[in-house]
Amino acid sequence: MRSVENELLAELYRRYRRELYLYLYSLCGSAPLAEDLLQETFLKALLSLSESHSNMRAWLYLVGRNLCFNYCRKEKLKVSLEALPEPSGGEPQAVLDRLLEDEKKRTLYQALGQLERKKREVLVLQYFGGLSQKEIAAILQISPENVRVLACRARRELKIYLEVRGYDLS
Repeated sequence: MRSVENELLAELYRRYRRELYLYLYSLCGSAPLAEDLLQETFLKALLSLSESHSNMRAWLYLVGRNLCFNYCRKEKLKVSLEALPEPSGGEPQAVLDRLLEDEKKRTLYQALGQLERKKREVLVLQYFGGLSQKEIAAILQISPENVRVLACRARRELKIYLEVRGYDLS
């Protein structure tokens, strides 16, 4: 019985580690903290793993989210996004292309950082986590309709933020 649970946990880790890490990073803005929270999330899964959870993926996101907010509350940290690393080496055109791409990412991260926390979470879960509105609703403990409304408002705010900065989104 225990080996079946270990196999399930290993499969969950393999399948969701990367996307859960990105989500946790988007919440805390710290790579080492996101890694610690990721490990603690899977430790909790190991300790309380049961097949009674109908959606293990959403449950992992919820556990990770709660761990992050508990940590931030305890440490009284302000959630922020870190700057992207500077590009290094390569052909001049490749470096220029990379700089332009990094600038777009940086602007997107800044735009996401301007959103209210719940709106930012909805977009990160939806676009980077690939979760459905129903799954996001379960994680954030709101209705699927509220998720839809928050996502719509967040996209509108992102569009305005980017257009004001000269990005053509048509």
